[in-house]
Amino acid sequence: MDATTLTRDFHLWQRFSKQDRLEREHRAARRKIAEAGTMATRMIKAYESMAAKGVSENACYRTIYKQRDAQGEIMVREGWLKVRRVVVEGGTTRLRGTLMTTFSLLDGEQEPADASVEKLTLEVYDEIVAGTKMKLACKVDRCDADDQTDFITFLDAVRGDLKQWV
Repeated sequence: MDATTLTRDFHLWQRFSKQDRLEREHRAARRKIAEAGTMATRMIKAYESMAAKGVSENACYRTIYKQRDAQGEIMVREGWLKVRRVVVEGGTTRLRGTLMTTFSLLDGEQEPADASVEKLTLEVYDEIVAGTKMKLACKVDRCDADDQTDFITFLDAVRGDLKQWV
């Protein structure tokens, strides 16, 4: 095996390893949200704070979410979300923002200059989680496209240096 093949295989292994970590992290975060019974009203307050810091400090927050590809496979991706506005209308709460995808299994790690950036609208709502006990938990899904769901945004992972890209 030559050095080029070995290096390529190593980078491929790193990509699969990161995908596995993101899948486990997403499941764990989803479980914590369900166990805590986090309601949409509490989550909305967090997103309002993100929007305020997005405006004043150009803050972008680390986000992991599920993406369905052309073959129907659902994989977790990672990116940075800038929440621009929280809009409450007719009993629904929507977030308007910009998403920069920085990791997918297909593309691997992407630097901000190379990452895909898209405007999106997310909806925040309560869902019933069935298990040994029925609980309410909050969920955030994209409502202007149907291939991205289950967004989890972390308040403790924030960047202010992405202004030129988002």
